[in-house]
Amino acid sequence: MSEAHAAYGAPTAGQRARAHAVHVYTASGVAFAFLAAAEIASPSPDPTRVFLLFVAATLVDATDGPLARRWEVKRWAAQIDGRTIDDIVDYLTFTFLPLLLVWRMGWVPEPRAVWVVPALIASLFGFANVGAKDEEAGFFLGFPSYWNVVALYAGIWHHLYGPWVNAVVILALAALTVVPIGFLYPNLAPRPWKIPVLAGAALWLGVLLAMLRDFPETPGWLMWLSLAYPAFYTALSLKLRSSAVRRPSPAD
Repeated sequence: MSEAHAAYGAPTAGQRARAHAVHVYTASGVAFAFLAAAEIASPSPDPTRVFLLFVAATLVDATDGPLARRWEVKRWAAQIDGRTIDDIVDYLTFTFLPLLLVWRMGWVPEPRAVWVVPALIASLFGFANVGAKDEEAGFFLGFPSYWNVVALYAGIWHHLYGPWVNAVVILALAALTVVPIGFLYPNLAPRPWKIPVLAGAALWLGVLLAMLRDFPETPGWLMWLSLAYPAFYTALSLKLRSSAVRRPSPAD
């Protein structure tokens, strides 16, 4: 009998089934990663199709955590480490494939690998850092490897401003990935900010999908408008993280 079963009693068949179903749901993100990789590797890749696959993978990632907590996956399916599945799928869909797309499409200057590889390595350290995802406090530490979003902007910025803007942004974000700056974990944002953060993210997703309509020839005004939510998210993250750091512990 596992420690979980000994502590909580034997699970019902329904509890086991639900818990393992969440693991399967989390792992399903790799199917979208595979299809995105196949598109990137095609002779004439369609970035819009790749980004839609990234959106599908992101929706899975955004919803599997609440399901895991609701159906007590750590209690009833503890022999499978859902975090490992989540990290593998996230690295593929949030880091490796988006940066591969940037490289494949030539959205950075030559030699392209010089700009992409540091971000790949920095994100590996971010994923391997056991303290990078502080669920109890509700923060990521360092830029949380949202390279799927960066790649979307990279295509538009390349069209509007050329490849050097992307080179600078990618290197800057790669550096921020390994810097202990706190970014909000949206699903775990504290009250009263959780609803604004999640509602804003939903509205922002709608704007990003609208940006794909004419991608990469997205109007500049729409691109700048879309940056309102990342600015809000970043400012709020810094504010709440600063408050959390200054707040004295109960022991004090």
